[in-house]
Amino acid sequence: MPKRVLICDDDMDILAICQYILEESGLEVHTRSDCNNIIEVLSEIQPDIILMDNWIPDTGGIIATQTIKQHPIFKSIPVIYFSANTDIKILAQEAGADSYLAKPFDIAELEKAIFSTKVQ
Repeated sequence: MPKRVLICDDDMDILAICQYILEESGLEVHTRSDCNNIIEVLSEIQPDIILMDNWIPDTGGIIATQTIKQHPIFKSIPVIYFSANTDIKILAQEAGADSYLAKPFDIAELEKAIFSTKVQ
């Protein structure tokens, strides 16, 4: 079971809601409104799992996820890609994410995505 979650999304409401839900489930949650310097962020936080938005400013979710998945230390961290884009499955595959979650989602879908993901 994951213990530390990093959520990258530029929507502050989504960050707040996800943080609240996951903290209530007993997880340590860290949030970022961008995914710039993602390797530095991962080094600092050492997450067990990452929720990555597609439409995040600057670097963008696809490039950030690809950067994570190409990094020798962090490539095994599961990334759940999430977006309201209708092509979420294709985008998640292009990014190299381990799974995806379509927005909007309900609490049960979020918890299932997190708790069913195998962590190293």
